[in-house]
Amino acid sequence: MDEIQKIISRYDEVYISESLKSLEDINKFTGLFVKDVAEIYDCITRIRNVDRNPVGFSLDDAPILGLLTKIWKLLKEIVTYYDKNNAEIISILERPLLEASIIAQYLLMQDSAVMEDYRKCSYKDRLRILRELKDGSHFFDTKAGKRLLVSIQEKMDLEGFTEESFQSQKKNSWKLQGKNFFEIFKEITDEDLYKCTYGIMSESIHGSWNESMDWCLQKNEDSTFSAFPFYHEADVRYICPTIKFCNEPYRLWLKRIDCEDEYLTAVLDWVERVNARIFMIYDQKYDGPNG
Repeated sequence: MDEIQKIISRYDEVYISESLKSLEDINKFTGLFVKDVAEIYDCITRIRNVDRNPVGFSLDDAPILGLLTKIWKLLKEIVTYYDKNNAEIISILERPLLEASIIAQYLLMQDSAVMEDYRKCSYKDRLRILRELKDGSHFFDTKAGKRLLVSIQEKMDLEGFTEESFQSQKKNSWKLQGKNFFEIFKEITDEDLYKCTYGIMSESIHGSWNESMDWCLQKNEDSTFSAFPFYHEADVRYICPTIKFCNEPYRLWLKRIDCEDEYLTAVLDWVERVNARIFMIYDQKYDGPNG
């Protein structure tokens, strides 16, 4: 709590207002703000109710905590590349961040059976590795192969799983509750956002012609293309919309672990208000070629 209070105390109304006067000021302020938001999320993942969780979190909670930790770790890296003015790498990091946020929210709304299904779905390729061992792959005679097998077996032993524990997951094609990500996405938020967020973000992971034109090519006057060897500049539009997806899983987490209180709720409300304010003021002031 003290760490969060120390962060919040730096943001009085005068400071925020002075930081939102010009596009240059807004871009600079946004990097500092999002860096602090990531620190707040970091702090939240270290909060626990000692009566509910004296030491740590059980297998019914730990998968969510892992996703929440992934969110703030990725957000901290996004801020690093924002400060480097590198929008291209931000676009790569935002996709797994968004996925972690949506899946975390989905799990927070489900029961322990769904949580177990989520954990089991992660063993798809590990079971293939075990099958390859039985088929006599020489890879498992190497030190790397032996280490991999030990890691897989230790995880399965921890959860009490055997190779026969995954019939339901195989039937559902290793999809959580038999649902693809779009089906989960539209249960959590407005499905119309999928195309312009996760859909386009996926191109930065898998590559596409449009993605190449956006980031890696420049069009010549004769309609031919040449390599674009530089990184595109980053601004508020590459970072504020991402925060919109981040807050809710932390709210739900605090409620789940019996740590929800007025102060932490107010902090997350504050994050949403400032983030929205940044984006709206930037949008009002920006008059660039893409609007």
